[in-house]
Amino acid sequence: MEYVQLNVSGMSCGGCANSITKALQALAGVAQVDVELATGKVGVRFDPAQTPIDALQAAIEAAGFDVV
Repeated sequence: MEYVQLNVSGMSCGGCANSITKALQALAGVAQVDVELATGKVGVRFDPAQTPIDALQAAIEAAGFDVV
């Protein structure tokens, strides 16, 4: 397992955090998602053999947010 922290813009509420969490948890190999609204950071523990980092970014962007 690896851990990556991504900077995400556009998050403003608990609903945003839930949308991002659900989008990431739907990916194979994602074990944990931590969203920090105040800092705009999303931490993800995942298996890179199943899901590469660019797939994590794509899932966040598909949910309507920007990875900076």
